[in-house]
Amino acid sequence: MNAVFATPPENRFFEDYEVGATYHLGSFTVSEDEIVAFATIYDPQAMHVDKTLAKAGPFGGVIASGWQTMSLTMRLIADNFLPHNGLPSPGIDELRWPAPVRPGDTLSVRASVQQARRSRTKPDRGMLTTLIETVNQSGDVVLSLRPMNLVRCRILEAVPQS
Repeated sequence: MNAVFATPPENRFFEDYEVGATYHLGSFTVSEDEIVAFATIYDPQAMHVDKTLAKAGPFGGVIASGWQTMSLTMRLIADNFLPHNGLPSPGIDELRWPAPVRPGDTLSVRASVQQARRSRTKPDRGMLTTLIETVNQSGDVVLSLRPMNLVRCRILEAVPQS
């Protein structure tokens, strides 16, 4: 089910996320110059920075670093999905790069809420588990991950006593 948030990130709370909902977070296009510039600093492998070697390699040309794809995806997650509430994430599961990102690809990001549960010990927060997928213009998934995020609750509930 495609969904749209009724509240902006600065006013978003745990109760605003619906299990089963998929939120479209935006898109971006990656140029060859951006791919090479990022990789030159952060991931200087030949497939990302050396056009001649990359052309002779298994991908037939330069491809983006997975970390660049993750960074660009994270920007859309931070801007359009996560609440601006200052709580940390306890981690990410299953980070995958199943297909290469090529120069000129336009990538779109979607977030599907898989689980939402209130904290058993801290009444001011809940935990979201989400499937994030970044897909290219052909619909191929180029990045997937399952982050867990702590999110403040709008409505406080009493914590059961043990």
